[in-house]
Amino acid sequence: MTAQYACAVTDLGTEEALLVELDGIDGASVPVALIRDADGEFHAISDICSHGAVSLSDGEVTGCLVECWLHGSQFDVRTGKPVQLPAIKPVPVYPVTIDGEKVLVDVDAPVLN
Repeated sequence: MTAQYACAVTDLGTEEALLVELDGIDGASVPVALIRDADGEFHAISDICSHGAVSLSDGEVTGCLVECWLHGSQFDVRTGKPVQLPAIKPVPVYPVTIDGEKVLVDVDAPVLN
């Protein structure tokens, strides 16, 4: 599979997150936290916190970090790596492409750091 339409560029403001459900290679739905950082760059990471198994898209975005609302773990949206305990495992990062006004995400090519 290739990159899929996730949202329009205008659907997400800076330092905001949006939950999108995309089709995985096996046909299962893949929950993705689509995040626009403070510089306006788009990032896509797994929406599921590696510590508490809750939605990261419900968390607060500050700069290039998203904070899990349940226990306060913070993840760098560029790498998926946790930068604040209690999480110690990274979350998958998915490639993002901007095509005109479309934000495309490839959930079949996750990067695990």
